[in-house]
Amino acid sequence: MKLYVGNLPFTAGDDELRELFSVYGSVASARVIIDNASGRSRGFGFVEFDDPAQAKAAIAATNGRDLNGRSLTVNEARPQGGGYGDRGVSRGFGNRKGGRGFGGGPRY
Repeated sequence: MKLYVGNLPFTAGDDELRELFSVYGSVASARVIIDNASGRSRGFGFVEFDDPAQAKAAIAATNGRDLNGRSLTVNEARPQGGGYGDRGVSRGFGNRKGGRGFGGGPRY
């Protein structure tokens, strides 16, 4: 079971995340998401447990917990999707030529 961990301190790394959650069971993976442009943490990460009972215990114990002055948000991770496509909303703006329904105008 994969958990989303939000509102992480920007100084937190994979090892600190693993250490925080290993108290509640066997952590299969722990990863803080890094911004590609800046190389800094984006303030959230994911922790994966093999045992769903351990994952639920970790959620109950850590959601709202203070970590270096920040209140963590911990819940079950949602399946990764393709953005707008999974909600049935079109990403386009008009016709197939790339304009906004005005012929073949510039792409925005």
